[in-house]
Formats: sequence, C-alpha cells, structure tokens
Amino acid sequence: MRVAIAGVGSVGRSIARELLANGHHVLLIDKDPGKVEPDRVAGAEWLNGDACEVANLEVAGLETYDVMVGATGDDKTNLVVSLLAKTEFAVRRVVARINHPNNEWLFNAAWGVDVAVSTPRVLAALVEEAVEIGDVVRLFSIREGQANLVEVTLPPGAACCGQAVRDLRLPKDAVLVAIVRGSRVITPTPEEPLEESDELLFVATPETEPELRKSVVSG
Repeated sequence: MRVAIAGVGSVGRSIARELLANGHHVLLIDKDPGKVEPDRVAGAEWLNGDACEVANLEVAGLETYDVMVGATGDDKTNLVVSLLAKTEFAVRRVVARINHPNNEWLFNAAWGVDVAVSTPRVLAALVEEAVEIGDVVRLFSIREGQANLVEVTLPPGAACCGQAVRDLRLPKDAVLVAIVRGSRVITPTPEEPLEESDELLFVATPETEPELRKSVVSG
C-alpha cells in the first residue's frame, strides 16, 4: 500500500514508522525544510513542500497513492489536504487528524475525509475504558459516526456472565466482534462462555448503546 502523510511532526513520523515496519511505501510531506530529515524515518520518501498546494501534490504523484493522511498540528491544513486528495487526485482513502474537538463537525465527506481521528477523544476514551466498568465506552467512530466501536467490561454479577455468546439478546444494530480476556483476544463463537471482567468489543449504532448496556449488564 502507498501512503502519503502531510506533516512530519512526532505524529506523522510515528505513523510512518509503523507503516514502514508493516511493509508499506510511505511518502512524508512538509513545508518546513528544517523538518525534512530523512535519517529520522529511514526508508520513507520525503518531499519539502506545502501539501495544500496542488502543484506540490502533482510533483508527489499523489494520484498513485492509496491513502492520504493529514497529520499536521493544524486542523485547517488537514482539511485542505483532505479535500485536495479526494477531489483533485481521487485518493481512495483519506484519514485526517483532529487537533481541536470543536472542529470535529467539519471532518466529514464534504471535506473529503473518510476517517477522522480526534486525539483528545481517543485519549478520553482510553481513560474511560480503563476505569469505567459496566458502562458503554466509545473507542472509535466509523463512517462519520453512523456506527461506533464500543467496549463494555463485564462487572461482577453482570446479566450475561456465565452465558454463552449465542444466548446474548443484543439490539438489532449491535454486533459482538471480539472478547478480550486477560492477555487473550477471543473470537466470539456461539459456544464461548462470558466471564466476569471480560472486555466485550461491539460495533453498534449510537442509538442502540443504552439498550446494548441493558442487555449485557442489567439483563
């Protein structure tokens, strides 16, 4: 997979290293010549230029890339990069970083964004996931919030403890996708019994979350 990343701060470099380690081709773009240091991310291609300018993206050959990532620390820049990547170069997948939660509403298909990642929201979700037992915690939004990846940690006495997965009475638009038990990640087969402290991962629509909690925890 060919991935272009606008912004070579700590976030952009970290994404690049992960992708390179997984065997993908990575191009890093930044307008600040002081940040263009190829030795810091070995194996990546580099381009010194403003990713908000079509001419620079043409030089990069952006139309040949599968994914564009707007990873700068400026939300306006990430939005412009996303829009250009989608509308001018038909990049199949556009991922954008949200730095300020108040700007979340802008990061949608109208701006060319397929997936928006809000750093503050992700951190908040991780905190909640660590301490909230028995509540539905949103970890990640899918398709502009039409569905969410959510987590429920089963408290002592939860209604479904001791039941098999097949006996769960889930809302229509909620699907159990994984069970995390200690250091194990378990595929939820119909016969798998549920245990106290299991972390259940669901994909669910926002409207079903209250009913999901009730069916899993309260019964």
